[in-house]
Amino acid sequence: MNEIKPADRLKNVSEYYFSKKLKEVAEMNAAGNDVISLGIGSPDLPPSDETIRILAEDASRPDAHGYQPFGGLPELRKGFADWYAHWFGVTLNPDTEIQPLIGSKEGVMHISMAFLNPGDGVLVPNPGYPTYTAVSNLLQAEIHEYGLDENNGWHPDFETLEAMDLSNVKLMWVNYPNMPTGGRASMELFKKLVDFGKRHSIIICNDNPYSFILSNEHLSILSVPGAKDICIELNSMSKSHNMPGWRIGMVATNPTFLQWIVKVKSNVDSGQFRPMLKAAVNALKAGPEWYESINKVYQKRRILAEDILRELGCTWDSKQSGMFLWGRIPDSCSGAAEMADNVLYKAKVFITPGFIFGSKGERYIRVSLCCKEENLSEALSRIKKLNN
Repeated sequence: MNEIKPADRLKNVSEYYFSKKLKEVAEMNAAGNDVISLGIGSPDLPPSDETIRILAEDASRPDAHGYQPFGGLPELRKGFADWYAHWFGVTLNPDTEIQPLIGSKEGVMHISMAFLNPGDGVLVPNPGYPTYTAVSNLLQAEIHEYGLDENNGWHPDFETLEAMDLSNVKLMWVNYPNMPTGGRASMELFKKLVDFGKRHSIIICNDNPYSFILSNEHLSILSVPGAKDICIELNSMSKSHNMPGWRIGMVATNPTFLQWIVKVKSNVDSGQFRPMLKAAVNALKAGPEWYESINKVYQKRRILAEDILRELGCTWDSKQSGMFLWGRIPDSCSGAAEMADNVLYKAKVFITPGFIFGSKGERYIRVSLCCKEENLSEALSRIKKLNN
């Protein structure tokens, strides 16, 4: 029998870093090591009591367990539209401009499949969310990295972008508030991106799940006049409503773009569990006190995370937002991978080396705030012992 080989599209794609590293952490824990994980951004706080009550109540109904419409519940689409109108000042038609998703991560794939042919160019930020690169590689698109720099607020350098060969570029990924750097958006930035996309016929995709975490600004690229002509925005309830395992996200754009995205999605999945969708409708009605309560917790954790970075000799921008702390390692350290492994194997604390987000992240580490204060305090204690 001839040797069976995988598809060529897998040649430039490796297993997700956290998938591999968390297996190693699990093995260390199984061997008796009590590793404190400050790696991934999975909120450890629960959704609201009312959200959980609605989930359980609807799940007990005998008619709740069938297939659901591909477009999601109409009341959820309206809930997302109301949420965007209230918090972002953006008017969206719930019937033609919003599509619920099984988490916004799947949206990266659906958008890419809807717009990219093999060989089409994609602008991907460096540092940036690894999924943008992985999905582009899976679709055999041509990746064009654009660098982000802390001296520019982690915003794109538009002079550099304009000097690039953009002739085959069809799609640009942006992510504000930024992950991993915590860089904040501004309306000036979004206006520049919309103008850039229109002049070069490049679709601008803003991935926007972090607007409510340690940030009083709730900005959407879709609030720029005319943005929907060329822009797509992803959002998620994972971070803002403590629902990462529920996998409830959304994509918003003009009706034509959305129709193409739905054409892909409708051939991939069969909808989501109705009780989760009904509970999500309630969660979207949360008032400012909900977000304030979450941020009070994250603010306390942020202070401890800063102490950890300080103990490691790192520097950071105090203005960054989001549920991570992004720190520059000292010049005396050879690289972030070495620092992360040293902390993992000697202090039994897992932090994320910045190189997994691209070459521009090689001198940085990332600490997650999705960890209880007592565990952050213990992690700080262990790292202090490591340095003494």
